[in-house]
Amino acid sequence: MSEPTHGLRDRTIADFGDQWTRFQRNDGFYGSAELFADMCGPLLAPSDVRGLSVADIGSGTGRIVQMLLDAGAAHVVAVEPSAACDVLRQNLAAFGSRVECVQARGEDIPRDRAFDLVTSIGVLHHIPDPAPVVKAAFESLRPGGRMLVWLYGREGNGLYLTLTEPLRAVTTRLPHAPVFALARLLTALLVPYVWLCRRLPLPLRGYFAEVFGPMAYDKRELIVYDQLRPAYAKYYTRDEAAALLAQGGFADVRVHHRHGYSWTVSGTRPGP
Repeated sequence: MSEPTHGLRDRTIADFGDQWTRFQRNDGFYGSAELFADMCGPLLAPSDVRGLSVADIGSGTGRIVQMLLDAGAAHVVAVEPSAACDVLRQNLAAFGSRVECVQARGEDIPRDRAFDLVTSIGVLHHIPDPAPVVKAAFESLRPGGRMLVWLYGREGNGLYLTLTEPLRAVTTRLPHAPVFALARLLTALLVPYVWLCRRLPLPLRGYFAEVFGPMAYDKRELIVYDQLRPAYAKYYTRDEAAALLAQGGFADVRVHHRHGYSWTVSGTRPGP
């Protein structure tokens, strides 16, 4: 990995460590079974998780891990590289031995567990070179095991990227306080847009009406902040999203265009 890429990766990890130690709660729709089902789409039903051994890459404050455990996963290994690992452990303490928190990068996921499922929701698009992470996930799965990822999409986000990419050129270099102040302002400005999306076929209507709109107001602020602060973010085309798993050795790669703005992708490790 080149030094610039290595530095960008480390800065992104530090950004998320700071973010998740500031925003620790996963309550409401933000951490709900309903949202988990929406993220997975037709590729994975929550009932499919019951009884499985799962690893989650990039667990942050444990939101996705909690969803997996609530869906009936037998055991989840939560892999998180940042300083938020203490928050992760605290948030998941009530699940006892059903969860194990590992402070490590995704490429260092335990490979001796033969997981049934590996998830990485909203993470790989923040890794400048995700191929080693996908390879490690592949190697950690049992034959027939599956990986499910969720990625930012390029298709359907043209106008959004036109507006936000110039902003991110500045906000990714700023400290927390001014970025959060801007996020609060933008969140307030989005209130009428959410109202309109529930009535008119506006850009990103599905997302604003069905995902962003049902969020508590503080979670809306967090989501906007999350778009502005991390040092690196990639928006994948459909072909790139599918290739990410296919090039990692996965078979039966399936892609779902979630609300027309992002990709949920699944693949299976071939059997013996």
